[in-house]
Amino acid sequence: MPSFRATIQVTGLRPGHAPAEVMDMAVAVVGAAHVVEANQLDVVAGVPRITVRFMVEASEFDAENRLARDAAASLRHGVETVATTGALRTFRRSAGKWLPL
Repeated sequence: MPSFRATIQVTGLRPGHAPAEVMDMAVAVVGAAHVVEANQLDVVAGVPRITVRFMVEASEFDAENRLARDAAASLRHGVETVATTGALRTFRRSAGKWLPL
C-alpha cells in the first residue's frame, strides 16, 4: 500500500478547544478512511505543524494520489473545527524520498 503524509500548519486554537484536540481530530479524520501509520507535532519557525502519515489502498497511481489529496482536504476540514490553519502540503513516499503531490 502506498504511503503518504499530509502536513498542516496550526495557527491558533478555536475557543473552548485544547491543544491535544488538534492532533486527535487530524488522526480521527484521516483514520476514518485510511490506515494511519504515524503522527507528529513539530514547531517550524515558531509555527506548530502537524504531520499525519497514512496509507491508501493500492490501485492506479493517479487514483492513489487523488485519494491522498482528498484525505489531506478532509484533514484540513476536520482540524479547522478545532483550530485555525495555514499551509497544507501532501507528499508521497517514493524510492525512500517524500515527493510533493
